Amino acid sequence: MKRRFNKEWIFVTVALFGFTVCAGCAGMGKAEQGAVIGGLGGAVVGSQLGPYSNRGENALIGAGIGAVLGYMIGNEWEKYDQMRLNQTLETAPSGQCAAWVNPDTGNRYAATPEPAYRRDGRIYRDIEIDGVVDGRRQVVYAKAYRRSDGTWQLVQ
Repeated sequence: MKRRFNKEWIFVTVALFGFTVCAGCAGMGKAEQGAVIGGLGGAVVGSQLGPYSNRGENALIGAGIGAVLGYMIGNEWEKYDQMRLNQTLETAPSGQCAAWVNPDTGNRYAATPEPAYRRDGRIYRDIEIDGVVDGRRQVVYAKAYRRSDGTWQLVQ
């Protein structure tokens, strides 16, 4: 006898998995958050498609496709903000604020770099990043060093 999945079982499983995973989303990057959200959405959509006997398999396929797409979108969001922060660290005069709004997320940032200095053979800059992410204001004080390829890497 083949086991049949019902909608309630799939919804409860997906919801519990989602709540469990998203409890740790605060430490995730945008790409990982996108993968989780995309995977959950894909599972829900997939569970509603096709013949009733294949909906469990369709939910798994939907979760896989959604996770990949979500990761790609989240990764692009991160790339945009990283590119703008890198540009600020490379070109902004010390003490001068550079501001931007991420066109995909609507998050706003204002970054103010300090003078560059050398330590252990690397060039560093301290930076204050004032951001409004998901409607909440966050201020971060960080250090960044210039990599050999000319990009900047944040360190805490």
